[in-house]
Amino acid sequence: MLPSIETRIAQELNVHANQVAAAVALLDDGATVPFVSRYRKEATGGLDDTQLRHLEERLGYLRELEERRATVLASIGEQGKLTPELQAEIVAAETKQRLEDLYLPYKQKRRTKAQIAREAGLGPLAEKLFADPMSAPEAEAAAFVDLEKGVADVKAALDGARQILMEQFSEDAGLIEKLRTHLQDSGRVVSRLIEGKAAEGQKFRDWFEFDEPWKTMPSHRALALFRGRNEGVLSVAIKLPEEIAGAVSNPATSPCEGHIAAHFGLRDQGRPGDKWMLDTVRWAWKVKLSLHLELDLMNALFERAEHEAIRVFASNLKDLLLAAPAGPKAVIGLDPGIRTGVKVAVVDRTGKVLDTAVIYPHEPRNDWNGSLATLSKLASKHGAELISIGNGTASRETDKLAADLMRLQPELGLTRVTVSEAGASVYSASELAAREFPEMDVTLRGAVSIARRLQDPLAELVKIEPKAIGVGQYQHDLGQAKLGQALEAVVEDCVNAVGVDVNTASAALLTRVSGLNTTLANQIVAHRDAHGPFANRAALKLVPRLGPKTFELAAGFLRVPGGDNPLDSSSVHPEAYPLVMRILADLKLDMKGVIGNSDVLKRLNAGKYVDERFGLPTVRDILKELEKPGRDPRPAFKAATFQDGVNDLKDLQPGMQLEGVVTNVTNFGAFIDIGVHQDGLVHISALSDKFVKDPREVVKAGDIVKVKVLEVDIPRKRIALTMRMHDAVPAKTATAVTPAQRTRPNIGKPPEPAGGALADALKRAIRR
Repeated sequence: MLPSIETRIAQELNVHANQVAAAVALLDDGATVPFVSRYRKEATGGLDDTQLRHLEERLGYLRELEERRATVLASIGEQGKLTPELQAEIVAAETKQRLEDLYLPYKQKRRTKAQIAREAGLGPLAEKLFADPMSAPEAEAAAFVDLEKGVADVKAALDGARQILMEQFSEDAGLIEKLRTHLQDSGRVVSRLIEGKAAEGQKFRDWFEFDEPWKTMPSHRALALFRGRNEGVLSVAIKLPEEIAGAVSNPATSPCEGHIAAHFGLRDQGRPGDKWMLDTVRWAWKVKLSLHLELDLMNALFERAEHEAIRVFASNLKDLLLAAPAGPKAVIGLDPGIRTGVKVAVVDRTGKVLDTAVIYPHEPRNDWNGSLATLSKLASKHGAELISIGNGTASRETDKLAADLMRLQPELGLTRVTVSEAGASVYSASELAAREFPEMDVTLRGAVSIARRLQDPLAELVKIEPKAIGVGQYQHDLGQAKLGQALEAVVEDCVNAVGVDVNTASAALLTRVSGLNTTLANQIVAHRDAHGPFANRAALKLVPRLGPKTFELAAGFLRVPGGDNPLDSSSVHPEAYPLVMRILADLKLDMKGVIGNSDVLKRLNAGKYVDERFGLPTVRDILKELEKPGRDPRPAFKAATFQDGVNDLKDLQPGMQLEGVVTNVTNFGAFIDIGVHQDGLVHISALSDKFVKDPREVVKAGDIVKVKVLEVDIPRKRIALTMRMHDAVPAKTATAVTPAQRTRPNIGKPPEPAGGALADALKRAIRR
């Protein structure tokens, strides 16, 4: 008998079963993971959001397993075949796979050759030959020849008996488990080039003749092989080492055939029935078991790779969403383009769009001076402090434009920052963007998004489907439902970790708050538009359809800066306000005298305020929040500086040391944007002088890092980088980029500035 679901999950998390039981009860009652993690620490013993997400996932799996177990037991029971031994095995099955193995002989299936043979009365023949190796197969089969039953001759009788035994072997749960374990431990994933596909499959050339143990194959390599197979370039199979090397003493025999024979006690001792039985074993492996198990292991490999890829994507997304915000500053957003121009949008401190324009600094117009004049005028008019530049096509050329503006007019006090424009085009064409900017051209909406994501990456990126942000590996090959569910959970956790200003947040951001949905988020915005800003959290109760339960789940994550009650701008939940009042009464101070007063708060004994409702973890959280109310868990804002003159792959030279931004972290390394429109790769082995098991131990998406160029492969658009500055450049790459290769088209090259004349022209443009 298996332990309870709560006990099994507790063992996996290495916590107590009562902690899991409490969390399950809260989740079943409609509580969200962020709410339980933050405000119900006493009940769960302090389970954090990562543990709770795992708990939630496993709870779903184990409940599905129990439902399937009940169905299987009922089905076999209805057939009258449920023995006490079989029932015990089914009740003890710990995985869906084991359960299905046990159910396989009893599952309703299409009419098989074995069933036809049984109907022809060949069951006793199969039993006789299996039980008594001294029986001569041909002699025994002669008695079962019956034209009326469709058994025409001895060969037909033996074929039917073999089909019965093959099915029996292939449905033996114990045998299947042994063979699966052997293949998992010893099997290798083998890929080969499909004949005639070399030219079109060059991107898979590393896998044209490749094999690696199934057990240790990492996610990214497995997914690469599956993609190659799906595109018709690679054949992929699972083989044992002996089969790959061709080193078995009898090439016609697989090692797995020996396992089958041993499982049933079959040996070749020269008896009349031995050869026939071992031939039956061989056919059972080749026709039934090998195909079934290879499919099983391929599916298991994909699921393992998928799980890891989703974990990597989720980790990268979390880092990106929690990237440092520039804060409430007026920003000019530039969405670079060449022939179609650079789209410009100016937003104020709150993200409101103030102005838009399109400039043409690059070819074919090459209006560099006019573009500078336009940007200068917009910056001066709206008091812009930052220029946010999308990192797509013509990004570096546009960055040079912004640099010229800053050099020529330092009095504007501008700072330029290159940001990822991943998903900006998706947002631009979305229904949400159309509702937000119904009169604005689609192309200009992207510039707005680029400007806003510098101010607050989290608030802007939540408007984009997480999958469209593109910080994963092989994301389009993954189960989209699983991926979407995992990424939505990340977004929810990030939004609630930071908190949301209820008076400025968009409906898209409010939707991600614990307890809220699209309808309620829109209701909050509509109420805010109709009645003005919320003065306090209590006013949220006036929003239609926002009931007591929703208020309980959401209130702690919704902030009201500058409202009636200072606590409303903190993460202290309204249910804990009476506790804060007790603390104030004890200290004989008002709210202003306590909030932010570290000296007073650090002297308090948190245990003094523990009662039946609020335990020590909650009291400590409250005191910490009073010390630094509304603290943002995100890091301080910092911008990377790309090297001037390095705008394209052809500009790179092995040995160059550059600054870049981490755009994506995978299991095999980190991709770095160094400003050449193609991310470079720092392999996991080049991230640090120390051994690195997981690249995220060293870097995360959004980090600014120093790298050195090791190799540039222009035809394949690959850049090898290292974060170990002492690494030597491989000798073979020293001439990998020739002077001729470094010559590139004059795309977007700015004209030479006309000294002080241009600066004077810009100032005149501003005055006009």
